[in-house]
Amino acid sequence: MAAAQPVALGFFPLDQELGLLPGSLTPRLHEALVRLSTHIPSFAKAARELAWFTGVLVHPDTARQRTEAAGAVLVASETSEAARILREQPAPPCTPDSLLLSVDGAMIPLLHGQWTEVRTLAVGEVQPSQSTADGPVVHTTNLSYFSRRTDSTTFGDLATLELHRRGLEGARRVGAVVDGAVWCQSFVDLHYPAAVRILDFAHAAEYLTAIAQTLGANGPLLSPTQLAEVRHALKHDGPAAVVPQLRTLVATQPSNTELASCLAYLESREAQMQYPHFIADGWPIGSGMVESANKLVVEDRLKGAGMHWAEANVNPLLALRNAVCNDRWEESWTVIEREQRGQVAARRQARCRTRAAAQVVETAAAPRAPVRRFVRPLEPEVRSAHPWTRAWSIRRQRELAGQV
Repeated sequence: MAAAQPVALGFFPLDQELGLLPGSLTPRLHEALVRLSTHIPSFAKAARELAWFTGVLVHPDTARQRTEAAGAVLVASETSEAARILREQPAPPCTPDSLLLSVDGAMIPLLHGQWTEVRTLAVGEVQPSQSTADGPVVHTTNLSYFSRRTDSTTFGDLATLELHRRGLEGARRVGAVVDGAVWCQSFVDLHYPAAVRILDFAHAAEYLTAIAQTLGANGPLLSPTQLAEVRHALKHDGPAAVVPQLRTLVATQPSNTELASCLAYLESREAQMQYPHFIADGWPIGSGMVESANKLVVEDRLKGAGMHWAEANVNPLLALRNAVCNDRWEESWTVIEREQRGQVAARRQARCRTRAAAQVVETAAAPRAPVRRFVRPLEPEVRSAHPWTRAWSIRRQRELAGQV
């Protein structure tokens, strides 16, 4: 008996017609698995949920691999699109009235006990302020986000994609609420230098608190009541009513360099602390939308108990989280499916070329055998018994003809 020939990876011709994605799942199940893995902070739990809803069992590693692969495709596509926008400078797709942006960073754990910073951009449309008993209230709606683990310069370039989508270049006015980090100011310089720059009020209040709680000869420089009064004055009267008082306090501690640094920090940002003016113009004075984004987009999925990420897998998950939190899943998944189907087709064509080349070499090396064109006919008794030669059921023919 001849030995069986070894088998190799192949493909079924119908796969291409069905538009299957990598792996053994149907396109719908593939998408469902990736979406569940994007929402749920555990690949194992996502696999169990897929089994509960569909009866399809997949290993948690399959959920992780399919999700990371889909996210990597989306990262590559968005990186390419951001580069195109920077290169071609297309017209904005919309022209919002008042646009507010804010950027911040959040730390997530990597493998081997390392930590890394994820930068996030939050963008929203500022609505007209509403009067309340406690003063005017400003709401920012239609929020969207962009997150990446990268350096600040690269992040600024990549975030061009989201800012272009939101029509930054066509907005009537633009505001930026950020803390005092240098990279945050550089981000605003890059995308909209003329933006109204607002130092996050809670961030400014932290420096007020640090000065007030510094111990002097008779205890803290300011009591809790006095600190509350200073904070109220900063918000409602502006820095001109507060900074001189702070200078007096700092002067009592000439050798305290940390205290002097806190004062210098606030003095250099007086223009960004004109809170009464900002409130009157209808701007928010807090960066709550990006602080919420840090939790919603990043920490809820990438900072769970026991999680430790490989560096290469952070941005794919962030891209998918952006798609979910921005309510753009269908748009993003269309891109992922198109690219992954292209990858499957390219691999199939490469295998076909490799197989054809191997067959040419094998045929050229094999000795030529004589071709026999004689085909022995079947014996009469064998030919009459063959199913192909049997007459179709007479009864069935009569039934179809209505003769029974």
